[in-house]
Amino acid sequence: MAASSSSRRLPLALFSFGIGLVAILGAWASQIFGGYSPCKLCLEQRIPYYVGLPVLLVAILLLSMKSSERLARWLLVLAGLIFLAGLGLALYHAGAEWKFWPGPADCGGGIATTGNAGDLLAQIGKTKVVSCTEAALRVLGLSFAGWNALVSAVIVAATLWAGLGRR
Repeated sequence: MAASSSSRRLPLALFSFGIGLVAILGAWASQIFGGYSPCKLCLEQRIPYYVGLPVLLVAILLLSMKSSERLARWLLVLAGLIFLAGLGLALYHAGAEWKFWPGPADCGGGIATTGNAGDLLAQIGKTKVVSCTEAALRVLGLSFAGWNALVSAVIVAATLWAGLGRR
């Protein structure tokens, strides 16, 4: 007996969710434990994970319960499109780091402001400006943005294959 299409789609959905979760947890860990400060583009690249992973989770639940495969397939495609937007952001950021094109002019990291002049001077002394055009770290030649592009591309391929594949 042939496997149901839900059972063929579920492993791809689980794989996509798993590597997406590892990627966002890695970003948080590098910030919290590694001391890397994210720039504006780094933070924007996290948005597809914040939106796409819950969409994938609902698709996984639907596929697991063998409830509404059609809705699950639409959600897989939606997740693929969300991560496609993330892939675009990651490629833009990686390209700016490699000086293929200019990065955003306003990219210098998040800085909270204060109304008290004494606090402002103390804050300026502690503020580390993070540039979007300089990679904080490269592993095997890829920056965080480069690795994000690779992970996003894999998620896009897997979710679109799962969502658009034959029944």
